[in-house]
Amino acid sequence: MFDNSTKIYVAGHRGLVGSAIWNNLKTRGFHNLIGKTHAELDLMDSGKVRDFFDREQPEAVILAAAHVGGIMANSKYRADFIYNNLQIQQNVIGESFRHGVKKLLFLGSTCIYPRMAAQPMKETELLTSCLEYTNEPYAIAKIAGLKMCESFSLQYGCNYIAVMPTNLYGPNDNFHLENSHVMPAMIRKMFLAKCLEDGDFEKIREDLNKRPVESINGSAEKEEIIGLLAKYGIEKDVLTLWGTGSALREFLWSEDMADASLHVLLNVDFKDTYPLGSKEIRNCHINIGTGKEISIKALAELIKEEIQYKGNILWDSSKPDGTPRKLTDVSKLRSLGWRHKIEIEEGVSKLVSWYKEN
Repeated sequence: MFDNSTKIYVAGHRGLVGSAIWNNLKTRGFHNLIGKTHAELDLMDSGKVRDFFDREQPEAVILAAAHVGGIMANSKYRADFIYNNLQIQQNVIGESFRHGVKKLLFLGSTCIYPRMAAQPMKETELLTSCLEYTNEPYAIAKIAGLKMCESFSLQYGCNYIAVMPTNLYGPNDNFHLENSHVMPAMIRKMFLAKCLEDGDFEKIREDLNKRPVESINGSAEKEEIIGLLAKYGIEKDVLTLWGTGSALREFLWSEDMADASLHVLLNVDFKDTYPLGSKEIRNCHINIGTGKEISIKALAELIKEEIQYKGNILWDSSKPDGTPRKLTDVSKLRSLGWRHKIEIEEGVSKLVSWYKEN
């Protein structure tokens, strides 16, 4: 079905996962790739998405574009997270069907599983009880996306597969303090705290010039910058982080995720995602992860050691921890022939180095 000239559209090719998938495709020799920035193609605009598919006629689609963020953003912008993601999915999956796309890979998230799902979470845990409140709108959008893939494949014989990655991290991650996920937020906070500890204000200004916070960049007065950092728990001798640190999380290096995604795209068909002879075909999505977990507190200590910050870490228990535990069962993925390569210690070291360089 695929050769190096296959025309593949990667939606979200500049993001954390999309950029890793794009690079992995290039490494594998695929050269007929299509990627559009948000400025070039607004995936929420159905007319523009239809015109794009009319013009480009991709043979395969990887839907890695999404409206994403951490606990703070998910709690504050609930309508945006459900509406934007539903629009993106509706447009891209719908036009893929109308234009006869041969294969589609949809990327979701393990936040689709109930807050108190049995651990490790098998694909069959989907829709068995209540979702985590803080990210419920985003999770519902992703559940809708995977059910669209499942339903189009069952009704029309499409080859649409949904994969659910665990927490991802890696190059091109989102480090903006107002809406980033736990690991990149922690790395940036620890880096800035280390700069304060070292009295290196030039580095702080350089950091804020690249990634302003609340519209404040490195040209602001020193006192204003210090006040801004303190608001986010970043001080010279103390770094305050959200929650208790007791929540357990699984993390997957984004380049591993890209490799797993392409393994599924190139080697797995929809018919391979459920048991033969099933009376009711459901839960056809595939978990992608490591099957290993670490506490948020232990992760903070790993990052602290890597950055060599000597201050104290405090935990603000008035802030939410999110789901207590989110460990994926990856036996389905392994049975399909793939397992991860990068362990958390190596990954944290690589991401800290990447952030310092970028």
